[in-house]
Amino acid sequence: MTLLKSSTIIGFLLTTIGWAQSYPPPTTLVTVPSAGTLVRGSYAMQMRVQKGGGLTSSLSVGITDRFQFGLSFGSANLIGDDSLIWYPRPEANLKYRLIDENESMPGLSIGVDTQGQGNYNVADTLMRYDVKAMGLYAAASKNWVTTMGNLGVHMGTNYNFTEVNDGDKDVNYFFGLDMEFNPELSLLLEYNAALNENDMTAKTMSIARGGYLNAGIRWTFVERLHLEMNFNNLLFDDDKVDYFKRELKITYICLLYTSDAADE
Repeated sequence: MTLLKSSTIIGFLLTTIGWAQSYPPPTTLVTVPSAGTLVRGSYAMQMRVQKGGGLTSSLSVGITDRFQFGLSFGSANLIGDDSLIWYPRPEANLKYRLIDENESMPGLSIGVDTQGQGNYNVADTLMRYDVKAMGLYAAASKNWVTTMGNLGVHMGTNYNFTEVNDGDKDVNYFFGLDMEFNPELSLLLEYNAALNENDMTAKTMSIARGGYLNAGIRWTFVERLHLEMNFNNLLFDDDKVDYFKRELKITYICLLYTSDAADE
């Protein structure tokens, strides 16, 4: 009887929670990467509307089904009537998927992303973004199809090698999840431990206590076009500010050609 009950429970779980994902995973959550990559022949254009009228734009291209490359650039005060404060240089984003996700193993990707979040700060010789870029990272992702929709769990570690003027060079870690309730609506949640920001002393930046907790709602209201409302730094330092950050992110993904067409 016990064996029969166990078999029934296992059978129910296998029918309600699938191992394989039936649609591509996101390549990022709110700010942290997943193991997902763009497919060959596709590109993604993205805009982030940030605090104070700041805007960051990026373009990424799927070179192969495993490798993508992108560039980004932006400015603080781009929207408004104040002086423009351009980022000091274009930033790069490269990602390569080492291991494909399967029934028993998560997917694994390595990459480099030098684009930080928010304004670029030169005060106190910081020479860094409000939130440091990932730098060199490794990210793992595993997806399940549940009765509520697709659930993705993501985690990774990173080392920032470009924004080190604050003297903090610690290795960092991050994790997050995305829950796709239907093909249009997804909930995003992530945590960035910010271990490489422990020594921050600048009084002009609202560094979080205990890391960055970010959440977002992604709405795919037309095919290929994703609109996100993100709520960042939910663990804000209330000795410096009394608010968290709101951010609008727009992503357009287009497939220029399929692999089959390219092989013909």
